[in-house]
Amino acid sequence: MQKLDAQTLRAVGRQHAAGPCACALRPCRNWESFTEDRWPRDQMTLLGTLRDPAVYEPTTAEHHPQGTRYASEDAPVAVDFFPYNLSEVHACSRCSKVLLRYTEYGGYYVDHRVRELDPDRVM
Repeated sequence: MQKLDAQTLRAVGRQHAAGPCACALRPCRNWESFTEDRWPRDQMTLLGTLRDPAVYEPTTAEHHPQGTRYASEDAPVAVDFFPYNLSEVHACSRCSKVLLRYTEYGGYYVDHRVRELDPDRVM
């Protein structure tokens, strides 16, 4: 799987002009939880990963220089920070949306999360 850097991710996001989509994910401008049965696997193309394969335990530090939070729609897409550093990058074949996906693992739960890519927020 191809490792994408910030510059490549920004370019990929700009290449895919997203149109309206009626898939089960709904708009996801910030990180949204979803169940695996809502993931439209048949219409998703894996474009790459933001996870560095050379790093065994990626940082869990977040990057919010403008005072945003994890769930903020205007939070930066900081590829070297959590949760982006654990994310895969997918494109929807129906609407061309680029989506970031990662799985949160807790003590007793698994939570799949997705966020629509805004290439202007990539840093």
